[in-house]
Amino acid sequence: MIFVVAPDSFKGSLTSKNVCDVVEQALLERFPGITVEKVPMADGGEGTVEALILATGGKKQCLWVTGPLFDKTMAAYGILGDGKTAVIEMSSASGLPLIPAWRRDPYAATTYGTGELVADALKKGCTEFILGIGGSATNDGGAGMLAALGFRLLDAAGSPIPDGAAGLEQLCSIDASAARPELRDCRFRIACDVEN
Repeated sequence: MIFVVAPDSFKGSLTSKNVCDVVEQALLERFPGITVEKVPMADGGEGTVEALILATGGKKQCLWVTGPLFDKTMAAYGILGDGKTAVIEMSSASGLPLIPAWRRDPYAATTYGTGELVADALKKGCTEFILGIGGSATNDGGAGMLAALGFRLLDAAGSPIPDGAAGLEQLCSIDASAARPELRDCRFRIACDVEN
């Protein structure tokens, strides 16, 4: 008998891989001799990197980046088994779990750290990107991410807008002249479980 175990994560408690391991152990205790096929799943939120690394034989990359409230935080992303595809969870660098509930303010938070993850993957030769946008603590529309990649977001006077979503109402133009040139040869796919 073969059991296929294919869960998403249990938000805030177990990753999809952890769920697979727990279910496998319980099944083997109850039904000795069975085969358990574990297939961790994810929907673009937490666990997406781990699921895709496991499925493709990829590697996890860890680095210090700017957190959602501009403090330094350790974040991770994956380079898949093909060596050219980076999978990034916005929640790793710019996510709700990084901010205590009493400090959460989507208008003040930034996606800058997510851009730093993209920049690191560019340095490592990645040209394909899967960006999971679930679990974000921000509402800056990716403005921080663009800034980390060299874009300048400007107001009507040509000055940089303030960080965070609150500055977006002043946005008049985007200057791409200093953007990372490697971006021209990249493709980005967004992993999300809702339609906006």
